Amino acid sequence: SILGWIATALFGLAALILTVLALREAAAFARMARIDALRARATQAHDLTHARAVLADLKSLYKPRPESAWGLSRLNDQAADIFDADALLALAERELMAPLDKAALTEVETAARQVATVTALVPMALADVAMALYANLRMIRRLSQIYGGRSSTLGNLALLRRVFTALLGAGAIALVDDLIGSVASGGILAKLSRRFGEGVVNGALTTRVGLAAMEACRPLPFKALEKPGTTATTSRALAGLLARAKPDPS
Repeated sequence: SILGWIATALFGLAALILTVLALREAAAFARMARIDALRARATQAHDLTHARAVLADLKSLYKPRPESAWGLSRLNDQAADIFDADALLALAERELMAPLDKAALTEVETAARQVATVTALVPMALADVAMALYANLRMIRRLSQIYGGRSSTLGNLALLRRVFTALLGAGAIALVDDLIGSVASGGILAKLSRRFGEGVVNGALTTRVGLAAMEACRPLPFKALEKPGTTATTSRALAGLLARAKPDPS
């Protein structure tokens, strides 16, 4: 009957959509696993053979991306003359990771600024919570894409869980100290209104999450390049907001 054919067609369409979604999620998890494995191998690559194998996989990961063409070209020009594993991986980090780190930090600062601004200026209940959740999920998705991952719902949630696990593993005391340094430097917190103070704290927390996500998404650990700090990153992100919050000296 016609209804039977329609039901069959709808069932087939639904099955096709679910299959496509499942394949997309599987590809995202596979990409995430590839980056994790590459980072682990880079950490353990203490001889030239293993370092060159890591370098080859890095080139394969970033070769399709036009924005990495310049770094890959410089890497190819210099790598042949390097016969030390640590120096080779340091070169790869400087040439390939530096521009990606810059883009990633821009995303982190943008998210922190959005969260802090909404918290400080929007008095609606739970608006800051909703904005923080949205901004953090979006930030983590963008960081994964910047470093070579694939965007997917389950993949982003899994990455978010790993980020918070890493934050907890770093220790609550270290996290609190980091945030206090971000928001209380120079006694600035005492000069802010309550809402602005909450905005700074929420912005600093978003920054901390973003920096942890950078480490989780990055295919190379921070060695040759300095790891970004929460205090400096939060200060850059919230510079305009803090300027608005300072009392008029007159």
